[in-house]
Amino acid sequence: MDETPNSTAAVRTSQGGFPVVGIIGGGQLARMCQPPAVALNVTLSVLSESETASAALVVPHSPVGAGTDLDAVLEFARSCNVVTFDHEHVPQPVLHALQKAGAVVHPDPAALLFAQDKIAMRRRLTDMGVPCPQWTVARQRSDVEAFAERVGWPVVAKTPRGGYDGKGVRAINSPEEIDDWLTQVGENEASPVADGVLLEEAVAFTREIAIMVARSPSGQAATWPVVETVQHNSICTEVLAPAPDLPEAVATAATEAALRIAGELGVTGVMAVELFALPQEADGPGFVVNELAMRPHNSGHWTIDGAVTSQFEQHLRAVLDLPLGQTHARSPWTVMSNVLGGDKPELYSTYKHLMARDPGLRIHLYGKAVRPGRKIGHVTAYGDDLADLRSRGRHAADFLQGVIEE
Repeated sequence: MDETPNSTAAVRTSQGGFPVVGIIGGGQLARMCQPPAVALNVTLSVLSESETASAALVVPHSPVGAGTDLDAVLEFARSCNVVTFDHEHVPQPVLHALQKAGAVVHPDPAALLFAQDKIAMRRRLTDMGVPCPQWTVARQRSDVEAFAERVGWPVVAKTPRGGYDGKGVRAINSPEEIDDWLTQVGENEASPVADGVLLEEAVAFTREIAIMVARSPSGQAATWPVVETVQHNSICTEVLAPAPDLPEAVATAATEAALRIAGELGVTGVMAVELFALPQEADGPGFVVNELAMRPHNSGHWTIDGAVTSQFEQHLRAVLDLPLGQTHARSPWTVMSNVLGGDKPELYSTYKHLMARDPGLRIHLYGKAVRPGRKIGHVTAYGDDLADLRSRGRHAADFLQGVIEE
């Protein structure tokens, strides 16, 4: 039998009958599942985009293949007890073919659709009575004008599929600003705007918050504390756990909404619910839902060091239908700061400097090639003094990026 890394034959059930979890996508989310998989004695297998993908560098069995390649996905799934995802971009026909071939897929394609298609998500959440921004679907300029007349300019326009980190999102003040999208509507089924452009009101929010929820096939569910996510240029740069000064009623309502969404959509695994917090004088529960992500998410990275059970361990537990772990925070405050790529490709010397300067930091790098603005890692600090934790986290992230030199 060929025992070389990355060979299909190298995947085998662990001693004692422990299962193999397959992850489609070799990004940093799959990479961060490896440590808890080792602790759980679960074998991880990753279908990676390349031999140098983030997860392929640490997961011994990482065959190369695309999540859009049906043959590659089916071959990959044959050696897995359950299949899950590093991202939401695996096409629905591939997912259904997986299930038809007998693969156990979590989350189910019927649930994952609502993270893949923002129009489907808005329709379903609205039908459920979950608080959402005012929205509509535009197929031509007149649709944009009519919506803006109702909610006012600017209007937020989104491609229903394929967007992330601000990509596929525009704040517009005239229909002409999305003419390039409107001309694609109905023209090509593969287009991210094939079914129209999603329009939303520009919500007057006070901050962005998020909650992570995990749900198993048997229906057990658990949540972590609601966090605040700090954005710059549409990229999350910092997560504060728990969200400072968030009214208890808002935190409770957000938690209840996340659990309800997970239950009614039939989510299995970990899901992020991203929210806009509204001014305290606003009517309702104090938030509207912005986005859903049915996978471990950046807003939950703080749980690796700051919670009893990390989102990555919980995701593995959930998709295997194991009892879920506790989600309590280990400290009063945890701050996660994202590290973005800068102009310096060499990180080892700065990494060593930070380890010596601040031994209490937890530094996580993803093995990615450094490019300006790319998320290449994160640092976490936890303790009693929120202001101190934020200062230490910002310094470390800026030092690794090369923004500061000392």
